[in-house]
Amino acid sequence: MDRVNPAAPETTPSPFSIPTFRAIWAASLASNFGGLIQSVGAAWMMTSLSASPLLIALVPAATTLPIMLLSLWAGAVADNLDRRKVMIACQASMLVVSALLAITAWAGLVTPWLLLGFTFAIGCATAINGPAWQASVGDMVPRAVLPSAIAMNGMGFNLARSVGPALGGVIVATAGAAAAFFTNAISYVALLTVLARWKPDRPPQLLPRERLGVAMGAGVGYVAMSPKIQLVLLRGGAFGIGASAVSALMPLVARDILGGGALTFGMTSGAFGIGAVLGAFGSRRLRARLSIEAIVRTAALSLALGTAITGASGWLALAMLGYMLAGFGWVTALSTFNVSVQMSAPRWVVARAVSLYQMMAFGGMAVGAWLFGSLAEHHGVVQALYASAAAQFAAAMLGLWRPLPQLGEENLDPRGDWQEPDTVVPVEARSGPVVVTIEYRIPAGSVVPFLSAMSERKRIRRRDGAHGWKLMRDLADPELWVERYHVSTWLDYIRHNQRRTVADIANSEALRQLHGRDEPPVVHRMLERQTGSLPISRAPDSREMSDPMTDPTRSS
Repeated sequence: MDRVNPAAPETTPSPFSIPTFRAIWAASLASNFGGLIQSVGAAWMMTSLSASPLLIALVPAATTLPIMLLSLWAGAVADNLDRRKVMIACQASMLVVSALLAITAWAGLVTPWLLLGFTFAIGCATAINGPAWQASVGDMVPRAVLPSAIAMNGMGFNLARSVGPALGGVIVATAGAAAAFFTNAISYVALLTVLARWKPDRPPQLLPRERLGVAMGAGVGYVAMSPKIQLVLLRGGAFGIGASAVSALMPLVARDILGGGALTFGMTSGAFGIGAVLGAFGSRRLRARLSIEAIVRTAALSLALGTAITGASGWLALAMLGYMLAGFGWVTALSTFNVSVQMSAPRWVVARAVSLYQMMAFGGMAVGAWLFGSLAEHHGVVQALYASAAAQFAAAMLGLWRPLPQLGEENLDPRGDWQEPDTVVPVEARSGPVVVTIEYRIPAGSVVPFLSAMSERKRIRRRDGAHGWKLMRDLADPELWVERYHVSTWLDYIRHNQRRTVADIANSEALRQLHGRDEPPVVHRMLERQTGSLPISRAPDSREMSDPMTDPTRSS
């Protein structure tokens, strides 16, 4: 197993030493308590409204399905709008919907599909809130503290899960599901208050916001050109499918396998939460000693074993042990996936990267809940749990074929050294399409390393929004190589260059050294024009620029 710098995690400060993080974390803990109490109320209410295992399994699926449907749009919103305001709007929406659900339940008007509808509405607000919340952690703490802060967020949720479901079971058993829904509505107040008082330091907005459709495309494009993030998405989706049944079928385990009621359901949920808290507390130590792949594989096997024990047990104590193992695996894997995505994406696109990860992981959970719920309906709860455990085991073994990369020390901060070049031909933000060519002089002995560096350059260009990238060699002058790409507008060209990170400097420097001249490569920036589109006297000229500003290590 790979070992990861054991001393590094121990030298970073605790995220709780940062007042903003501490206050929002505490308020989120209260909100998480309310949300889990409501989850118990909704899941147990469905068992009283319907005997269908599929409908019961669809209660958690109604929460996770919106994450799959809305995450990318939500990520674009979080990257382009004020994240604090997005979170306030989502929390207020969940308060209103929870209050309406409570009133409807108190009046005795809830039906199975109406309950799923309310749960789906809360899930939609949760889906929009998620990317903004995850990306905001980086606005509260330094990058070095980010992995611990993400783990502490997971711990906060699961700390609530260790007690909240049992408390929810008591509330449902003594006062009914409506009381659980009212409790959840009240729990949003503290977080709304803290968010209203938080004034984050945001960098000035120098460029216009991207349209949401363009921003979504840019997010997909970035992830498509980021192999590390792609791999996390693949593994997160596979993990989500196998992880779904242990939570979705928990009410049926309590009722049919253990022969209990709402309190038993709360106790099994609490055992799951205790295991999750242990996983959150241990994640920092695990990161110091194991590779990312070893952590995720261990977590997936723990979840598979816990799910199988749950299906095999008719005793409450043994079932709770199984749920503790499952909870440990659940939070350890998901927090590791989350850290991997956030550490592999720069700030300009981090919410969209997180949203795509959530879309895969929670989409897998929604699909798995439907799949194993149907299996439970036709073949029984025990068989569905065994099938889920097998699926999770397969997800763990997927790491033998596609192991997760280790988190590197890449600096994804923007380079900040690029300046918009002057042009003789007047340009506006919407001017375009813009075609850029860069001419390199490459000696014959440097062709192979040049092509290797250009392979990475192609990925960087396309990742940061360029299109139509090509590399050409002059047939009459074999040392002349031309890199060509285009962007839709001059504004897109500016964005493309401002997205370059400190980690990309190595590629730029390699190309600069391979260029066999003292002067920098020649850069041409041109506006593409159709023939006959303008009078000849007004046709724009292209301009060749070869001053230091055109050095591809700075401005190309």
